[in-house]
Amino acid sequence: MTAVTDFSYPVGGVVESWETRPWPDPVTLEGRYVRVAPLSSAQYSDLYAAVCGPDDADLWTYRPIAMPTSLQDLWMHLAGLVDADDVVPFAFVPLEGEREGRASGVAGYHAINPRNGSIEVGGVLFGSALARTRAATEAIHLLMRHAFDTLGYRRFEWKLDSLNEPSRRTAERLGFRYEGRFRNHMVVKGRNRDTDWFSVTAEEWPAVRESHERWLDPANFDEQGRQLSRLRTE
Repeated sequence: MTAVTDFSYPVGGVVESWETRPWPDPVTLEGRYVRVAPLSSAQYSDLYAAVCGPDDADLWTYRPIAMPTSLQDLWMHLAGLVDADDVVPFAFVPLEGEREGRASGVAGYHAINPRNGSIEVGGVLFGSALARTRAATEAIHLLMRHAFDTLGYRRFEWKLDSLNEPSRRTAERLGFRYEGRFRNHMVVKGRNRDTDWFSVTAEEWPAVRESHERWLDPANFDEQGRQLSRLRTE
């Protein structure tokens, strides 16, 4: 809803009682199927096994570096995220399945803007054993829930290489809405990257949250953990 100034120019609606939101702390978020934990060096060995195996090069196609070929290389990459002042990184630790109890993916809060209440989930990387599982879905859900419900942010972003179809499908499945394309946005590994932007707003979040929770309910899975109904966020 828009208001009108004395000069008849339209302006945005008032955001009632708005205050700068807190910077996110590296907290642990417990779910049914996954634990989202602050990224630390204690997890690097498990992550190397999860995302740097002989068949994992494709997982790194759209990341800023090629797949590390040694634990030391991955260590340096992840340590850079931990030491960064503008990123709050997390590891995903499944609570079930073949990788139970071992870090199997990473992501972080990026583009953190407390003044305007905007935050991005970035650097999402699921190991092959974690990808396309209910633990993977819950991991992103927990980060969204913490940003909206605990920290009070009003915008949650997902950005991706415009050619990265798996990431696009994941964003759409989770309820993110497409906003547009930033052309010639980056040079990654010497190649052009156009970046597509997606988001969920605070107004949209209650319906998205309800869809997530309905899909994540244990009653939606059979004894082998297979979904009975697909996740629908529309």
